[in-house]
Amino acid sequence: MMCAGHKKDLSFLKSLPGASERLEIFDADLDNPKSFVAAIEGCTGVFHVATPLDFGNKESTEIVIKRSIDGAIGILQASLDSKTVKKVVYTSSSVTVLFNGKDLDEMDESFWTDIDYVNSLNSHVSCYLISKTLTEKAILNFSEKHGLDVATLILCYISGPFICPEIPRSVVSVFEMIVGNKSESNTLTRFDTAHVDDVARAQIFLFENPKAKGRYNCSANIIEVESTAKLLSTKYPGLKFPCKGSQIIMKADWPSLSSKKLIESGFQYKYGVEEMFDDAVKSSKEKGYL
Repeated sequence: MMCAGHKKDLSFLKSLPGASERLEIFDADLDNPKSFVAAIEGCTGVFHVATPLDFGNKESTEIVIKRSIDGAIGILQASLDSKTVKKVVYTSSSVTVLFNGKDLDEMDESFWTDIDYVNSLNSHVSCYLISKTLTEKAILNFSEKHGLDVATLILCYISGPFICPEIPRSVVSVFEMIVGNKSESNTLTRFDTAHVDDVARAQIFLFENPKAKGRYNCSANIIEVESTAKLLSTKYPGLKFPCKGSQIIMKADWPSLSSKKLIESGFQYKYGVEEMFDDAVKSSKEKGYL
């Protein structure tokens, strides 16, 4: 699915193995939740992976929040109305958990980002933090009210291989924090990561597991920036990634995400740190960025 008004070259999707028989692409727009009805009709599962992005706070927080919530609720309503959708898996973010001012080493799914605390940070990404938090809450409230099975997968920093023509922002952000120039806004010494294939496997796992409901943190590894930088500099001398900016980076370390609930549900991570970086570098070289 792609947003109306933002059509791009989708040949990289259409050329995937089996795409001619199994892939159907629809036009959809989060500003028009009803536009998702055609795509959802007849489905047994829905994976919600889109969100409005406004890292520069160019739009008002109210507009971004409304677009995000209305789009998500529209997708849930279409899923409910379909009579065929068994579960919706929503892609959330660690920003819905970690920003609450609590001084802890680790946080599980019971923690929520505090909106007043976020506003006190005066961050250029505050709009994103707030909209993701309120949208996930609205989704879980809808699920409880209407009896629609929903699981939310709360992601950390994601890296690994990619098939799109451009390097994903998440891949660039991970490398910038490790091998990029340190600045006042880039002082993290550690952060959570997961391989993109593990993320996809976790989403499918939550859909297929009938007992999986509610929130699930997804973090496979805690990266220590200094030691990982040494590893990468030895393995890939002179490694530099093009910086896209607008990374969600604060001036101090934040707590880690506990994946205990996901693991105890039966999920197992498959990929480690080195595989994640090796796959990201390989894709970047194949696309001509390195």
